[in-house]
Amino acid sequence: MTARNTVGPVIARRNAEASGALIGYLPVGFPTLDESVDAAVALVENGVDVLELGLPYSDPVMDGPVIQAATQQALANGFRLADGFEAVRRVTERVDAPVLIMTYWNPVVQYGVERFADDLAAAGGAGLITPDLIPDEGADWIAASERTGLDRVFLAAPTSSDVRIAQAVEASRGFVYAVSTMGITGARSDVDDAARTLVARLQEAGAPASCVGLGISTAAQVSEVLEYAEGAIVGSALVKALADGGVQAAGELAAELARGTRAE
Repeated sequence: MTARNTVGPVIARRNAEASGALIGYLPVGFPTLDESVDAAVALVENGVDVLELGLPYSDPVMDGPVIQAATQQALANGFRLADGFEAVRRVTERVDAPVLIMTYWNPVVQYGVERFADDLAAAGGAGLITPDLIPDEGADWIAASERTGLDRVFLAAPTSSDVRIAQAVEASRGFVYAVSTMGITGARSDVDDAARTLVARLQEAGAPASCVGLGISTAAQVSEVLEYAEGAIVGSALVKALADGGVQAAGELAAELARGTRAE
């Protein structure tokens, strides 16, 4: 069994034909399961190259207030892990963009690592972003993703040691998620300059692609990030647009953000 669509070739293509890749995050089940699927499709139809679908979790320690509120609503609406696979399947039936699941590690362990990998691949998913799993504790997932052909995205932060940077580069497949600012996620007025240094360290360690997330909310910031990174990740701003104006507003923001990927 292999994943339907993987991330690496898409990021490489977007760096060849434009200034880089735009990656958009939305939580599954917010405001409803159907609307979360429609919103994800709208992002791709408006210029997002890779999707991150977040699995709502009861203890979202890394998420800012906008995403926390959305995921808590999804949980209150009765979100179940199976909804994540259904969302991936429904999205990949409608658009060709790779779909990554963003999830804390505990739900994967509770579900069963091998079973999770099989069900994600069967749904057409590209792989996992695991924000709280470090590579030297990820042997089970590395083995399962090797077997199923799924991408695996580990995080690196400005405070990461050289050893940790090297581990993230070696273990990741698709890209390394460069956390631009320390602390929780959320749109900020400017993107931390530490991201440039972090991406340079990842490149020196041999990362084929580094994508910067946490704090990006405008086309100008997307463009700025793509001057030095292979991808820009937008989350809170898209979730807020969906919360405030529905699927249409999320799509309109995606179109605006995609302007930042256009090579001059």
